[in-house]
Amino acid sequence: MIYIGCHLSVTDGYEAMGKTMRRFGGNTFAWFTRNPRGGRTKPVVQEDVDALRLHLEKEGFGPLVAHGSYTMNLCSAKEETRANGLDMLTQDLERMELLPGNYYNFHPGAHTGQGTETGMEQIASALNQVMKPGMKTTVLLETMAGKGSEIGGTFEELREIISRIECKDRIGVCFDTCHTWDAGYDIVSDLDGVLQHFDDVIGLSKLKAVHFNDSKNGCGSHKDRHEKLGQGCIGMEAMKRIALHPSLQGLPFILETPNDDEGYMKEIHTVLGWDRE
Repeated sequence: MIYIGCHLSVTDGYEAMGKTMRRFGGNTFAWFTRNPRGGRTKPVVQEDVDALRLHLEKEGFGPLVAHGSYTMNLCSAKEETRANGLDMLTQDLERMELLPGNYYNFHPGAHTGQGTETGMEQIASALNQVMKPGMKTTVLLETMAGKGSEIGGTFEELREIISRIECKDRIGVCFDTCHTWDAGYDIVSDLDGVLQHFDDVIGLSKLKAVHFNDSKNGCGSHKDRHEKLGQGCIGMEAMKRIALHPSLQGLPFILETPNDDEGYMKEIHTVLGWDRE
């Protein structure tokens, strides 16, 4: 079973996103909890969220994958930036509880010169301040391309953060195909080996979602430049193998390819067509 969708705008509300994705032909979607390049956020109307929940149940949607702001950096060398990030994280997870049972994904952050160990400890500390027993949202750390001082460019770094989280039943990983490839994991020639390595280091039970993107650059480039499916260095055949891999079935696949609405609809139908073959 493949759940496939893309990022949608929350401008017209939550139920509108569900109806839009149904029109696109998909059965999951992602949205930014606030402006992806800033801190602004749109008020949540409970009736709108409840209407979306009914729509999701009626249409057989898979889990949704909200995305935290790109400006949220829980491990910056600047204390003010870390404090702002913690405030965003706190508000975002409170809002996610209005739509229980879904995923909140974010980029772990960049240590900006402090060192990986300090950065990982700061990320874990922030999460432990906000994640509470009984919460209904699962927080996902995203695999990163490893550019600059980014944390999360190796599975081992994600494991170290997870090992320090107290609410371990509510922490997982979002596997970004472009990022993972750019980080140096050869998902084209050795997908089974990469997923086995992930299982050995973190555990496939922690892999909860996939950002499904081709890459403009080669394996190990550390660039983080997404491309449309089949038009990048990963290629369509490898993308198809990823979508159909037995270890990834039932996970929400979120397209972050450089597309307009028509392009996303085409890619959604292409992926669903693989599932029907």
